[in-house]
Amino acid sequence: MPIYEFYSPDNHKIYSFYARSLAYAGRTPRCPDGARHRMERIFSSFAITGRAKEKPETPEGGPDDARMEAAMAEMEREFGGMDSENPDPRQLARMMRKMSALSGEKVPGEMEEMMRRMEAGEDPEKLEEEFGDAVEGFDPLGGGGEAEAGAGIKARLRALRRPTRDPVLYEMSEFVD
Repeated sequence: MPIYEFYSPDNHKIYSFYARSLAYAGRTPRCPDGARHRMERIFSSFAITGRAKEKPETPEGGPDDARMEAAMAEMEREFGGMDSENPDPRQLARMMRKMSALSGEKVPGEMEEMMRRMEAGEDPEKLEEEFGDAVEGFDPLGGGGEAEAGAGIKARLRALRRPTRDPVLYEMSEFVD
């Protein structure tokens, strides 16, 4: 019987569900940590099958992907200890500059001013209120990741971190209506 994995963007956690029947294949369970949390189905890395020497059919896995993955791992090590609820404005500005440099995206003028002021120690939340439109349009990684359009600095910072994994294997039938 299959094990399905679901991600909750609301609490940034991955959950595993054991399904005793294939009837649950298209269903989305309630979040074990609260029904108010949204759940999205994800594909497990162990669920992908194929021969080890088989070449990928997509252009993924090229040198740019490896470079990007290494850079993101470096950023995660450097900024992993940052408090996403109360980030140091200087550290946050440094992270935003690194993301921009990594992606090659040009930083809009308002966002440049905002980062300059964060480097001077100003409160990111107050700056976010003042420069709200600039924050909403700033996506240096060009895909939004898990951060939704219009998300604030804290939500974007949280989206850069790897989600936590709930260690419990839940019975799917107990979380589906």
